[in-house]
Amino acid sequence: MTSVETSDRARALLPFTPADLGGLPPGWHALVWDGTGQPPSSGGVEAVEFFVIPYTFTTAALPLLATLPSLRVVQSLSAGVDDVLPQLPAGVTLCNARHVHSASTAEHAVALTLAALRGIPDFVRAQDAQRWQSGFRPALADRTVLLLGHGSIGAAVEARLTPFECSVLRVARTARQTSQGPVHAMKELPSLLPRADVVMVTLPLTDATLGLADARFLAGMKDGALLVNIGRGPVVDTRALVDALESGRLRAALDVTDPEPLPPGHPAWTAPNTLISPHAAATTSAFRPRALALIRDQLARYAAGEPLANVVTPAQDDRAAE
Repeated sequence: MTSVETSDRARALLPFTPADLGGLPPGWHALVWDGTGQPPSSGGVEAVEFFVIPYTFTTAALPLLATLPSLRVVQSLSAGVDDVLPQLPAGVTLCNARHVHSASTAEHAVALTLAALRGIPDFVRAQDAQRWQSGFRPALADRTVLLLGHGSIGAAVEARLTPFECSVLRVARTARQTSQGPVHAMKELPSLLPRADVVMVTLPLTDATLGLADARFLAGMKDGALLVNIGRGPVVDTRALVDALESGRLRAALDVTDPEPLPPGHPAWTAPNTLISPHAAATTSAFRPRALALIRDQLARYAAGEPLANVVTPAQDDRAAE
């Protein structure tokens, strides 16, 4: 759906209506495009300064960036913006959706971990066959979980792991202290991997993280360990992971893959001890209220000339960039 709230010098292009947002800053008008149908034509977008990319419609939205001559801010509704960065016009500030997806993604990460450890997929298959099939399964209690990435999502995962009586190792780009304990630097990862029963990847995709979980990384994990990826598919070397799964040495629970979508016939579909969900961690009822709150706050900040939140790439001349 594409609708025009007003064509009177619209300063924002949004995926939600002003009514959804509870109004716009005083004097502001907006065009509304939710990512479906035809986007607004070039005849009505000359004054748009603030563009919020509709969630899950980034591919359709990216060609619009070059058609907005007054563009100053691009607000993504995804935590990862690796697909936006290459097409971001010069002088434009890019913000991500840090915190918007933390609750949903953390829930999904724990759900995948529990399902993989406790054999839930096997129970579902047995139920489909009307077969009563029990057996011994590992618990999450008393296990060591290594969180690879300790930003908003990693911290949210840890908060949800706390009641499960497991130990947590934290690894991020730089070492620091948190109220829960130390965050280790990446250089310590080789010595920490062998200690983990579960390795959970929450990293964004960058030049530094591309292929980080390669054959050497996987070889450093203990036998029988579970790799959970809720970050980005290309952080993990898919061929190396499939080899480790087919050997029976590791297990995996993946919400993201490389390639994505995973095509029919790909060996990851049939790799043993593998649970795959279709990049579904963030698509829950928790998204909309958090996305609306972020957009309201960002528009208010920009209209007031205040620093924006979640700035990934600031524009040198942008009055609202941090």
